[in-house]
Amino acid sequence: MNYRKFGRTGLSISPLALGTANFSWLTNESDSFAILDAAFDRGVNFIDTSNNYNAGQTEALLGRWFAQGGGRREKIVLASKVYSPPMEWASPDLAKRTGSWVGPNQRGLSAKNIRAECEASLKRLQTDYIDVYQMHHVDRNTPWEEIWQAFELLVQQGKVLYVGSSNFAGWHIARAQEIAQRRDFFGLVSEQSIYNLLRRTVELEVIPACRAYDLAFIPYSPLAGGMLGGRPADNEKGRRAALPQSKAVSKFQDFCASIGREPSDVALAWVAQQPGVTAPIIGPRTLTQLDACTAALEIRFDAATLKQIDELFPGPGGPAPEAYAW
Repeated sequence: MNYRKFGRTGLSISPLALGTANFSWLTNESDSFAILDAAFDRGVNFIDTSNNYNAGQTEALLGRWFAQGGGRREKIVLASKVYSPPMEWASPDLAKRTGSWVGPNQRGLSAKNIRAECEASLKRLQTDYIDVYQMHHVDRNTPWEEIWQAFELLVQQGKVLYVGSSNFAGWHIARAQEIAQRRDFFGLVSEQSIYNLLRRTVELEVIPACRAYDLAFIPYSPLAGGMLGGRPADNEKGRRAALPQSKAVSKFQDFCASIGREPSDVALAWVAQQPGVTAPIIGPRTLTQLDACTAALEIRFDAATLKQIDELFPGPGGPAPEAYAW
């Protein structure tokens, strides 16, 4: 496997990152372990999770997988997130059974919440440190001086090695980095945003900001929640949102058939080959899906094919600031 440099750090990661949002939810523990083992054996060394995936159960599942040993924790670059409380997306029944109550200071990026959630994640993950601790969202109510002070302390304590962001705008990345530099802190090393043929907005500001500050860019949802792989939207809101794009998706499926490729493979390969992309985050629910994702890395597009794809899914208008100014 051809590993890639993780931004301006000394880390090297696989060209695919393994997302875990389905583990302990749509994928049971034994199947999750099988996917984790298969990815590990193939050299996938970046695992992404979050404190609030499945009410913290996903982190706990990963902790049990790491506990099996065999170099699992040592060879993996582990990324988790902080912002939302673990129980935020839990069912009311589960919240009632566990006696969970979310207080006003149990979300966001206050120093108090960052410290508390890091300790809780470490316990669930059964590890002493998180390689890349990511802010799941920007917190407009907490000053950057407080946020960076909290992360600096975690780094000094050895509980966090690097700090990343997720769902940040280009402005947020620039603001965070400039303040970090004034504090002589390393600051952000990565950004995680949605990016696929149907959602190309990050090409305007986010990817240019990542390239300017030498951040790794690890996009999630490369298949647009399955829409680009032929999976229909699973709720009425999703179906309404998909209507304007259904014709483009249909034409895309015809195009993929004409070149003898599966739509999901083409969509993933396209994201993986875009300038500035370090590694797409995949979320396989089965071993078969993992096999398909791995195979998609072998696809290479010529200029003519890329032009045809761009015609089906036009980008947002060009790189910043040229998309806004003459």
